[in-house]
Amino acid sequence: MPFLSFHGSPESTLLNAGRFLKEAGADAVKVEGGEIRAASIGRMVENGIPVMGHLGLTPQSVKAIGYAVQGTGDEAAERIRRDARILEDAGVFALVLENIPAALAAQITADVSMPTIGIGAGPECDGQVLVVQDMLGLYEDIHPRFVKRYAQLGAEMRAAIKRYRSEVEDGDFPDEEHSY
Repeated sequence: MPFLSFHGSPESTLLNAGRFLKEAGADAVKVEGGEIRAASIGRMVENGIPVMGHLGLTPQSVKAIGYAVQGTGDEAAERIRRDARILEDAGVFALVLENIPAALAAQITADVSMPTIGIGAGPECDGQVLVVQDMLGLYEDIHPRFVKRYAQLGAEMRAAIKRYRSEVEDGDFPDEEHSY
């Protein structure tokens, strides 16, 4: 769910989630956070809204927590394990584990009944995800350790845009071939 759409009461979160399903055509919602979100997640689930949880690095909170690996100390790891169990009890159908140690992700995957989806959480999760912009190399200045670049399209795109601009400025585009 978008930033601040799930930060209010369980009732306002339910109404927002209902709008995403009804008006935007979503099939489910994803909510970042653990225990603090459990009541809202439970309210959505009991009303028939499928909810995916998200623990570890929560992108909507990076201004507060940064991009650092989460769950590295004993206390932090236990908090994430506890939050995973709380989210399971609240009824999430799956759980994203982002930017946490692989051993912690493996423990959580073994401990919970719902599928885990890893992003920078090692190979033991039930599934994997990469952000397409990272996978395709659209940004040169972003280099998370867990990202494997399958292409370098950013440089190619910038070169194509530069050629397009130059041709427009020089009057070479559009030409007769590209006009009606």
